Amino acid sequence: MPPVSPPPTIVLVHGAFTDASSWSGVISLLHSAGSTVRAPANPLRGLMQDAAHIRNVVRDIDVPVVLVGHGYGGAVITHAATDADNVVALCYVAAFGLDAGECVLDITSRFPPMPAADAISAADLPAQFPGGPGSELSLREERFPEVYAADLPPQLTHLMSVTQRPIAHSALTSRSGAPAWALKPSWYAIATADRMLNPTAQRFMAQRMAATEYLLDGSHAVVLSQPDAVAAMIREAAGQGTGRGDGSEPRHLV
Repeated sequence: MPPVSPPPTIVLVHGAFTDASSWSGVISLLHSAGSTVRAPANPLRGLMQDAAHIRNVVRDIDVPVVLVGHGYGGAVITHAATDADNVVALCYVAAFGLDAGECVLDITSRFPPMPAADAISAADLPAQFPGGPGSELSLREERFPEVYAADLPPQLTHLMSVTQRPIAHSALTSRSGAPAWALKPSWYAIATADRMLNPTAQRFMAQRMAATEYLLDGSHAVVLSQPDAVAAMIREAAGQGTGRGDGSEPRHLV
């Protein structure tokens, strides 16, 4: 009999305006299911730097990997996994699945603007920042609950708003290389009530990558508001890890 491959490690990559703690509910569920999980900090300093950091995390894992990205984290895993042979599947959660030569702003400008567009504030970066000077972006605290996490309790959204991690503006204009989703099977959770990343844009990216689609009635913070559904998608990807979406109807989960 051929050797049995070890179960994959799940690597969770957070997006802009948050940190790895946003995966807490998903991590708990994956651990309960027996999965090994890593949730590294995404530097949010630039697509090339962020992808290189995640690529190094993946290369230090000596078993198959399912790479999961939320929001901007999707752009990072798209670029990081292209030459990572041990990545067997990609999961996108309300995330940017860029094509070659695209940047995040290309996607957001292609579709009608979302409420988050006028909720962002910018601050100058110091000149010594690599590639600087430049600016970094945050969500205005008073707008954070509305645009990022309308389906979470007010106490939690307040905490998230004051502990958010800003993203360098250059991360949104950096252009991606060849997309890993062209080579690896992909899954995509579309947040249908997202006010950060247009759900129509999410569906466009999911269909372009021929991903297996999950439709979740949730905000951009769906990783926190619906961890069960997100974890279920990741477990499915981990269990299959081969082939592409079969073009079947998207799964509707609430």
